[in-house]
Amino acid sequence: MQRKSQLSGFKYAQEGILHCFRTQPHMRFHFYTLVLALLSGLLLNLDNRDMLVILFAMTLVISSEMFNTAIEAVVDMVTESYSPIAKLAKDVSAGAVLLAAMNACIAGVLIFFGNNNLDRIQYRIHENMTPDIFKVIVISIVLLTLIVIITKLRSNTGTPWKGGIVSGHSAIGFLFATIILFTTKSTVVAVLAVMLAVLVAQSRVQAGIHSMREVAVGAVLAIFLTSLIYWGMPMIREHLEPELPEHSKPIHSVSMVVRLGCDRRVKGFSIA
Repeated sequence: MQRKSQLSGFKYAQEGILHCFRTQPHMRFHFYTLVLALLSGLLLNLDNRDMLVILFAMTLVISSEMFNTAIEAVVDMVTESYSPIAKLAKDVSAGAVLLAAMNACIAGVLIFFGNNNLDRIQYRIHENMTPDIFKVIVISIVLLTLIVIITKLRSNTGTPWKGGIVSGHSAIGFLFATIILFTTKSTVVAVLAVMLAVLVAQSRVQAGIHSMREVAVGAVLAIFLTSLIYWGMPMIREHLEPELPEHSKPIHSVSMVVRLGCDRRVKGFSIA
């Protein structure tokens, strides 16, 4: 019974998020902004710290918007006519959303322009550094989940975790398969990953949860998103490459520092 209660709590929380998305235009805007922010972070190859700050700031805005919606619903339930106190409650909750949004904007400005971060971002683009695989996996899963859920809600088909115009299970399966395909050097491993993704998609069709078209849409969406990250974004970075002077290029890796130190010691020994 305790396990059932916990699952019910998760279901109610999910319904609250979906209600806000369906009824609040600002909530939809926040989710779209979150998707664009995460894609921009991958495009500019931000480090894990900056990506976490962006994710935290956007999550704070979305949470504040949900609290605002809940307070407005309670105020409307207990008041039948105009009340200055009810107006104050709504104004304060809206002010909390505004502060969270301002915090997100300030975080974005500091990440891109503060403490010479713009030079570091340009340097990472110029060097076309390969992004951290774990960061790519986590952000890709979050992005794909958001896109699938938003697509289902906008099309009013299925539920976020079952049915709908896009097969989420198929999309996640092909997301992992495509990531393995881009990162592994073993053909056997790549083929096995694709076969497992096909089995996941086939199981959704066989169970009658999705049609072949819905499974194919999920697979294409996952392949497109992963290809955009591993193939499309490096090509975009090449066109965005700035020509930076040598003195403005920061040192990012410990190995570069070690090599510089070794060179200095060798030079000192040769002089002696």
